[in-house]
Amino acid sequence: MAQPALSTIDHASELAQHKFKYFEFLMAATCVIIVCSNIIGAGKVAEIGGYSFGAGVLFFPLSYVLGDVMTEVYGYARARRVIWAGFASAIFAALMAGFITAMPAAQGWNVDVGGIDKQTVFELNFGQAPRIVLASVLAIWVGEMANAFVMAKMKVFSQGKALYQRTIGSTIVGQGFDTLIFYPLAFAGIWSWELIGSVMLANYCLKVLWEIILTPFTYKIVAALKRAEGVEVFDKDTQFTPFTLK
Repeated sequence: MAQPALSTIDHASELAQHKFKYFEFLMAATCVIIVCSNIIGAGKVAEIGGYSFGAGVLFFPLSYVLGDVMTEVYGYARARRVIWAGFASAIFAALMAGFITAMPAAQGWNVDVGGIDKQTVFELNFGQAPRIVLASVLAIWVGEMANAFVMAKMKVFSQGKALYQRTIGSTIVGQGFDTLIFYPLAFAGIWSWELIGSVMLANYCLKVLWEIILTPFTYKIVAALKRAEGVEVFDKDTQFTPFTLK
């Protein structure tokens, strides 16, 4: 059975008037992934088979996959709004974690757990240093913006062909910025430069590998969403400044 033709939108005014069905769900999913990766996975180094890597790398790249999907289906302007939403969510989560960690613990709650009081355990889990929070949110913002920009520009240049080149190419650039910003800013002087370098390289390779592995799923999600939304978006007259929510 033939699929219905998609309506092409390449003007910002037309895009602003179109009503999308699933955009908000992808925005919510992206914010959840960013917040969870930032709080749960940012500070732990795992080791498998002799290779050290940041534990968050197993889940954080999903935000880039969703970023690719949103830019491809909904265009750069809406992807930019999602990035700002994720950025704000990460800041709020970090501030909330810091505030609650700093609150004095009730004696009835702060009991000894295996030789360590609960407050200390709580601080170890949620008491991130301000520099780690700053490095994380800055890396997320720059990396995601770069990812969306490259994705949108490559789509116009390729006239919508070869989706895999856009998803992988944008991830190479976006994750590169993310990795280069986060680890030196967060851990210089805390970790050795040798560890920082090895974790950066391992994480970057894993992030790009994740994108390649998930490419078939990205194709399916993009195709399904385009059919559901009924449009094909090209950012031909989009304003590519990252400093707006329009």
